Amino acid sequence: MTAPPFSETRSALLDVSNLKTWFPGDRGEVRAVDGVSFSVSPGEVLGIVGESGSGKSVTGFSIIGLIDEPGRIVEGAIKLEGRELIGLPQEELRKIRGRIISMVFQDPMAALNPVLSIGTQIRLALEAHERIGPKEVRERAIAALAQVRISEPERKIDFFPHQFSGGMRQRVAIAIALLHRPKLVICDEPTTALDVSIQAEILSEMKALVSDLGTALIWISHDLATVASIADRVAVMRSGHVVESGPALAVLTRPQHDYTKTLLNALPSRASPGELLLRSAGVPDAAPPARKEVPDDVVALGSPYLVINNVVKTFAKPAGLFARLQFGLAGAKPPSASNAVDGVDIVLNRGEVLGVVGESGSGKSTLGRMAAGIIAPTSGSVRLAGQPVMSSGTMPRKVTTRIQTIFQDPFASLNGRMRIGEILSEGPLAHRLISRGEAPNYVRQWLAAVGLDPGYANRFPHQFSGGQRQRIAIARALAMQPDVVVCDEPVASLDVSIQAQIINLLIRLRSELDLSLIFISHDLSVVRHLCDRVVIMRRGRIVEQGAAEAIYARPQNEYTKRLLAAMPMLPRSVAGLEPATGPL
Repeated sequence: MTAPPFSETRSALLDVSNLKTWFPGDRGEVRAVDGVSFSVSPGEVLGIVGESGSGKSVTGFSIIGLIDEPGRIVEGAIKLEGRELIGLPQEELRKIRGRIISMVFQDPMAALNPVLSIGTQIRLALEAHERIGPKEVRERAIAALAQVRISEPERKIDFFPHQFSGGMRQRVAIAIALLHRPKLVICDEPTTALDVSIQAEILSEMKALVSDLGTALIWISHDLATVASIADRVAVMRSGHVVESGPALAVLTRPQHDYTKTLLNALPSRASPGELLLRSAGVPDAAPPARKEVPDDVVALGSPYLVINNVVKTFAKPAGLFARLQFGLAGAKPPSASNAVDGVDIVLNRGEVLGVVGESGSGKSTLGRMAAGIIAPTSGSVRLAGQPVMSSGTMPRKVTTRIQTIFQDPFASLNGRMRIGEILSEGPLAHRLISRGEAPNYVRQWLAAVGLDPGYANRFPHQFSGGQRQRIAIARALAMQPDVVVCDEPVASLDVSIQAQIINLLIRLRSELDLSLIFISHDLSVVRHLCDRVVIMRRGRIVEQGAAEAIYARPQNEYTKRLLAAMPMLPRSVAGLEPATGPL
């Protein structure tokens, strides 16, 4: 059922009525957007929320005229200040895009050219709609970067995109989107996978810009807490329809539709730490395959197991050819180096879940790779049950299969040319954990254990959704029968209900297999829900560590306090839902 349009308190800048955007599919038309109506007024922020496939991004693309054929708008109206946008010639749409309506994408590199400097890209955006001289271009470009709080804009205007961090690239994309002071900005998941502090800065900047410029903003996201912190009104989408809409506080504190309630109930903040989430859609309780042999050196639960002692990882900055020749022939200084991890000590107890938290560049992923034996430390040691994880020498290699890794992007970590059955059995066969005759049944058991149909073994990775691929990645790691699993951002960018199912799966398998987990994440609510202890990292060092509840309730370090303060929060009192147990 399509929700009625929002009631208008101000004259609408944008009025979308009964919008239908369809795409041809193998089984007929895919109705990505199917009768959506809403309006947005100047200076207002509309949040559009929903899971992948709900139609929220297609709605944004339809407004700005970026639907590629054979997709098409089959019905409806999109009126900007009373002017119908549907059916406008491309030449007319180009005059509107960037000047009156602009868009900020989830991946800033989708909008930035890697071979052009930031200043050149801003110049091209300005020249697309204005006659402007070189001096004014530079002045406007510097002012645009300063507006989104990029330090030293006079120098960084000549940087290339790869010289910026992810958060800074997103700020550049926002700066370009705001160059012509557009009347409407559409932001499509602009802070997904960003650190909480960078996300908080971008949210603050966008709210200030909306207030200062009177710009209307459509904020598309699956992150309910982020939407709650920025939006005046919210539309909840599912399967191409708006199922609920209204003032943000009303929708998020008194949801009327069951789907909205389900989304809210999937959040970790709606349950006590360690409890299963989204109970009505949990992973089936299929038991994992029994382990053939338990190593003799496995210690009792709760005893020290993985010991990381004073590890340092130094990465040398590569020099150019001329510098290398100088160094080799003229005795020049070697390239400068930086310590990604600088003297870290950690003891992981058997059966424990340890959270590692920090911003991009804090060294948490580098630490996880050293713990898993993927890269060798420059100095220090990593030992499991007293034995080194990697061999010594000039070319160290991993010498144990008892530590495995689950990566953030399962599509990148799964071989797209191999079938799922081959992916799951390759490692166990290579290390003789199973025989070739046992492999088919072993694969079926692991697929069932992670809540997938055992019949999927002959499919390829591209035939699965993101959440299903992450379950396959979990099955691949656990099929190696590890004692320790390093989870590097395994639920980042997943929809809230899919995230809840993966969290449930990790909780269940941890208990059934007595696993020890190192859980690396920037999502502080997930860390609080899953982890027994938490380590806070900054610039390669541990600044605070302790029991999760103590860290969240009584942080001691100023950096930890800033991280927790930057967390987006949902309203605490939600009718018909479990009360929040702390900040989201």
